[in-house]
Amino acid sequence: MPLVKSPSKAAFRKNVKAEMAAGKPQKQAVAIAYATKRAAAKGKK
Repeated sequence: MPLVKSPSKAAFRKNVKAEMAAGKPQKQAVAIAYATKRAAAKGKK
């Protein structure tokens, strides 16, 4: 399942859940979700 590319808190939570469901450790899932959130915010400018 592709990650939600949005800087919102709800999208961040969904991305963490999706990565954890895919078998990633919690710390790695959070890091991926933060990176996605950061990239989405950068693209909005």
